[in-house]
Amino acid sequence: MTIRLSENFRALFYAPFYAAHATGAFTEAGVDVVLVPSPSPPAAVKALLAGEVDVMWGGPLRVMMLRDSDPRSDLVCFCDVVARDPFFIIGRTPRPDFRFTDLEGLRFATVAEVPTPWICLADDIRRAGIDPVALAPLSDRSMEENEAALRAGTLDAVHLFQPHAERLLASGAGHLWYAAATRGRTAYTTLVTRRGVLGHRQDELLKMTRAVHLTLGWFARTPAPEIADRLRDYFPDVAPAIFAGAIERYRALGLWGSDPVIRREGYDRLHAAMRAAGALGRDIAFEDCVDTKLAEQAIS
Repeated sequence: MTIRLSENFRALFYAPFYAAHATGAFTEAGVDVVLVPSPSPPAAVKALLAGEVDVMWGGPLRVMMLRDSDPRSDLVCFCDVVARDPFFIIGRTPRPDFRFTDLEGLRFATVAEVPTPWICLADDIRRAGIDPVALAPLSDRSMEENEAALRAGTLDAVHLFQPHAERLLASGAGHLWYAAATRGRTAYTTLVTRRGVLGHRQDELLKMTRAVHLTLGWFARTPAPEIADRLRDYFPDVAPAIFAGAIERYRALGLWGSDPVIRREGYDRLHAAMRAAGALGRDIAFEDCVDTKLAEQAIS
């Protein structure tokens, strides 16, 4: 039986999900997976709840928030892929000794498309003893627009992911100030399903998780230009050199886990950031949102 996998949205840091298709890992594992496009992360959640798809990839943040609003929610994360935060702060001028206090008084734009990046970055800033609200970050434009604004000199620093960061760095129009992955594990993107599906289709989802585990290994040892070439159809507008550079930078930061087991450390870091931001009204236990049994079987 086919597993309908909802794509959260098209992003380069999701590359292992595309690679599992492109390399034939799902097929070799004996599972039929069909990728279903989604217009947005909230739409992917709705499709999963409606039974229109069987699995989605997305942030544990949404699983926690749904559990917070509805304690009966049965969404569960079961396979880790993006184990660290994929966003960067890129500035117009070099700041090799960057501190978050450097953002004070600057024209600084954060991510508008999704909530997780700012929730996590705001927690970093808060832990540095600064009120993130006092920075008055701009959050009304897309990353594409913010990249262009940094080049034009109408912004001093921007918060964005790849390939925007790599294009700025490669052109000399931007300089790396902060890579959010350096804070350590943050549960960022996992496979998500409903607990009933996890139980009824356990064999298929185990094969799917094994395929992801094999793909993570392939990602760790394959030259970045080869990865970029294999996945070029998913990102036709990204230049091969930029694509390869982005993959290499992410890999050096340990963005993708070495295995699909969701770690409590990463969950707790995200949970703490959400609580500090007011995105959760109460504590949500790891076991309420995460099941690691299939991932542990997949690597055993």
